[in-house]
Amino acid sequence: MAWTLAPPAALADQTPPGGGGLGGGNGSDSDASGNADGDQLSATASGIVYDRSKNGTGAKTGAVTPATNWTPPACWYAPKYTPAQFKKYVEPIWQAESTGHQWDLEQKKRYVDGEPYKDFNQDKAGEGYWWTSFSNDSYPPGWDACKKPFFWVDKGDPPPADIPEAITPEILAKLAYAEVRVPGTEVTLAPEGPTKVNLPTWAWLDGAEFKPVSVTASVPDIGIEATTTAEPVSLKIDPGTKDAETYPASGVCPINDGKIGEPYAKGKADQDPPCGVKYLRSSGDGSYPLKATVTWEIHWTGTGVDNPEKLPDGEFGADQEVVVEEIQSINR
Repeated sequence: MAWTLAPPAALADQTPPGGGGLGGGNGSDSDASGNADGDQLSATASGIVYDRSKNGTGAKTGAVTPATNWTPPACWYAPKYTPAQFKKYVEPIWQAESTGHQWDLEQKKRYVDGEPYKDFNQDKAGEGYWWTSFSNDSYPPGWDACKKPFFWVDKGDPPPADIPEAITPEILAKLAYAEVRVPGTEVTLAPEGPTKVNLPTWAWLDGAEFKPVSVTASVPDIGIEATTTAEPVSLKIDPGTKDAETYPASGVCPINDGKIGEPYAKGKADQDPPCGVKYLRSSGDGSYPLKATVTWEIHWTGTGVDNPEKLPDGEFGADQEVVVEEIQSINR
């Protein structure tokens, strides 16, 4: 998921006449992203650094889907510029009058003439940052819930209390949630070969792959971070047809000691598996779309946060086709 600078309404509360530039809503001011060590550590235009070194890996990994209608933050405010960087960014736009003469005058009053800032706060170099808004690209184009103009925050001071979207460890945890990737969920079925009608089929997942994964999001400029961890707790089997029974009857197999189900062993064909399915009817010339879904418990820790509120569980599943045949008998 990409995160970019919000539409330039960040400089003022309304779009200026003439459009374009800092006030035109074209979102063109995103810094280039960077990464290291195979994208395990990356910095984005949002000022956030993501450490994915403990995330899920592999071709079949995917993002968890929240079990509720919860979504990551739509937008947030974070540090963006030093005084010199802000001056270098905005002055060419004013010189080109790309936001309109009257608009530029109003901005100069705000950031240069002391109403309320003077000369881009250059006398406070090293003491703080200019903050602005950033938005979630997955939201509809033009999303602009965060419309406050650039504002200054001294190092060590909290952002203004009237800006609830200002970056915090909790917001970082929610952004990290969207970056978590978990292993694929194709289960192993046994006995081998086509599944037989009325015979239990054992199901299990590779326990070595299903261990907690996590992503850490941080803002080094202000020294805050949060780590969001996903831990597998159960596997749900949906046989893909009503003509089937699951083991256990709920279809939900708990994860015990990192093990998801139990591998089949020779001689257990007539035993009920701890996790599995029994099909009651042949799939004919086709197959049944068995779906295996793992539920992941999501929790987080963050800078200066005790007993953080739990985030919604996540789910990740996949279908696999299962051919079910009648048991062949030999008549003598």
